[in-house]
Amino acid sequence: MAVSRASPTRSAPADRAPGGSPRTALAELLAGNRRFVSGQPVHGHDVSAAAASASGDQQPYAVLLGCIDSRVPLEAIFDQTFGSICVIRTGGHVLDRAVLGSIEYVVEVLGVPLVMVLGHERCGAVDATVEALRTGRRPPGALAHLVDRIAPAVTEVGRDDPQIRPLAIRRHVRRTVAALRADPLLAEPVAAGRVAVAGAIYDLATGEVTLLEPP
Repeated sequence: MAVSRASPTRSAPADRAPGGSPRTALAELLAGNRRFVSGQPVHGHDVSAAAASASGDQQPYAVLLGCIDSRVPLEAIFDQTFGSICVIRTGGHVLDRAVLGSIEYVVEVLGVPLVMVLGHERCGAVDATVEALRTGRRPPGALAHLVDRIAPAVTEVGRDDPQIRPLAIRRHVRRTVAALRADPLLAEPVAAGRVAVAGAIYDLATGEVTLLEPP
């Protein structure tokens, strides 16, 4: 079934028009991270019911795929308020069909121009994958699925590399970005410049976000 794009008449937050360019979206996201790092957030952790109600109809400008790590709350580290970004979080930002379908929906229906894949330092899912490949012991249950999806990045780096963990984290981000850019429903708008897919790393020590795969 074809998915129709959202009506252009839907209201947006007063300071942002619907849609927008990938460049503007990325600049706005990174500006929020600079406010967060400097300790001068505009939105902070205002999660009151009144703030939620005031957000109106959603008109997000970005969708972020990040890790479930409790130290990486995406709305906070990019200093974003209600209605500004869509957030998807899985262990090790693993991309599966449900996640991909969610991203396709946000891009196609809500007209979001930016998709960001955000990895982070000291990722437990990557650590589990490195350990599983080194020991040959596959973890039980659905955790094995996460390991299987992250394993190619670890293998590409090389299990004996002394920097395997930070390098594998970055490689996994790049592989996820490449998979999204190649998705049949995203490839055309990406090629046309209407949508950008960026990869980045969050530093737990400094709070800074660094681009790895800019649009």
